[in-house]
Amino acid sequence: MVKIVFSGPPGSGKTTQAKRVAEYYGFKYFSAGAVFREYAKRRNLTLEELSRIAMEDPSIDIEIDRLTLETVRGSDNIVVDGHLAAWIVSDIVDLRIYVTAPLSLRILRVAGRDNIPLNRALTETLVREYSQRRRFMEYYGLDIYDTSIFDVTINTKLIGVEEAFNIIKTTIDKVLKERTQ
Repeated sequence: MVKIVFSGPPGSGKTTQAKRVAEYYGFKYFSAGAVFREYAKRRNLTLEELSRIAMEDPSIDIEIDRLTLETVRGSDNIVVDGHLAAWIVSDIVDLRIYVTAPLSLRILRVAGRDNIPLNRALTETLVREYSQRRRFMEYYGLDIYDTSIFDVTINTKLIGVEEAFNIIKTTIDKVLKERTQ
């Protein structure tokens, strides 16, 4: 039984890597970010709008975090990704991976992924990051820029998806090997 969590800022590549790991190893995949996006979609809100609302209404984050924790607790062989997920499930996972990239590259990725103009991707990303940092500090006393809880940190600026995956795979294989000894 292995539980892995990926965190990192929007557009860093965390979801790409988390999905790859889940597919490669045949693990269950859960995305806290997808839950947040679905929450926004059901209410006809942009992510930026929902982030602003969440700054005033902690129940949104609390519900997503509760669902994330319950999902991980109730699952064997799972990969989870989300901005706060690593802190929420830190004590019950085997491996914590932080994926990052420079803001300029992340904005290009967000614009391409969401099919939106660069200026909108920049605004939405900055609002989300500010909102998340403020909310998580206020609600949980956590600084999401403190990456000391992570076992592995990968900057995807100079390496491609496959190279990043190989680094992650090497680490996971080591964890799996240690579990069978």
